[in-house]
Amino acid sequence: MIGFNHNNGMRPLLWALLLLFVPLQSQGEEINTKQIVLGHIGDAYEWHMGTFGGWECTIPLPIIVHSPTSGWHCFSSARLHDEGAEFEGLRIAEEGPYEGKIVERQADGSDLRPLDLSMTKTAAGLLINSLLIIVLILGCARWYRRRRPDSPAPRGFVGMIEALVSTLVEDLIKPCVGPSYRRFAPYLLTVFCFILINNLMGLIPIFPGGANVTGNIAVAFILALATFLAVNLFGRRTYWKEIFWPDVPTWLKIPIPIIPLIEFVGIFTKPFALMIRLFANIMAGHAVILSLTCVVFVTAKMGALINGSMTVVSVFFSIFMNCLELLVAFLQAYVFTLLSAVFIGLAQEEGHTETEIKPSNHLKS
Repeated sequence: MIGFNHNNGMRPLLWALLLLFVPLQSQGEEINTKQIVLGHIGDAYEWHMGTFGGWECTIPLPIIVHSPTSGWHCFSSARLHDEGAEFEGLRIAEEGPYEGKIVERQADGSDLRPLDLSMTKTAAGLLINSLLIIVLILGCARWYRRRRPDSPAPRGFVGMIEALVSTLVEDLIKPCVGPSYRRFAPYLLTVFCFILINNLMGLIPIFPGGANVTGNIAVAFILALATFLAVNLFGRRTYWKEIFWPDVPTWLKIPIPIIPLIEFVGIFTKPFALMIRLFANIMAGHAVILSLTCVVFVTAKMGALINGSMTVVSVFFSIFMNCLELLVAFLQAYVFTLLSAVFIGLAQEEGHTETEIKPSNHLKS
């Protein structure tokens, strides 16, 4: 028997497929769809992979917090695994403004949230996926270090990576950034690989996959911040001139700087749009797939006919959405890299040069 838990870290497709072969254990509890969806896409202090025959398969993660009253605390999240468990005065808040976060109960009965440096599921997934990127790229680099001038073209995985990198550089980075594309190509390629690997790993139903990394607003914010710094720290003089003294009628700049103010706000709205685009698309994909899977459990009490037919529908649409998510995983990485390259290219332009228009011979006559 397999039970369903709202903190389950496994992908919905695996659960839906298992339902075709394994009977679901009835636990006599109403299914809270909202709690299931939010529990899956949210962060956690443990990596919960599934419940099998009443046994919860969970990987505890280290908890590291600093309280102004009791100092540093470092222990395993297994000590707070049970609902309402408390260790060294610390517990995971079940409600209130700090719901799902570690808090410390004070002498007056209030909760204090300490400095939290714990290794959460998102942070663990981030480290695992980053290590995977390093291993894959260094593996390809090792092949090129051993390559001789008369060696044939690479095949297999190395050949695929070479084709991907060449396509991104020649068809995306070089046209968008301009003559200085070599300066920014390493960053843009890193961003593409980072987003793509994290998106694909999020589709894998078992450890080390299943972490909602790029669907976390903090990760999307850091990626957008990196593009923001690349655009504004290395922007040319003409880029700042177009912001604070654009080529528009003077009355739009003085005495009220209408256009400069709009351009200045645009400095921040561009990376903000990058952040929201990545975060919303990845999070929405997780939420939609899990909501479709919940249809099986919501209709469990409506009879065998309705539940059986809805199970088939749920499995079909879950498979379809997972296939669509494969496309979205690549598309979001490509779009983020494309827009970052465009923003960097706009900041690298030399400016507009006025050319003298000479009349043709037949106009002279």
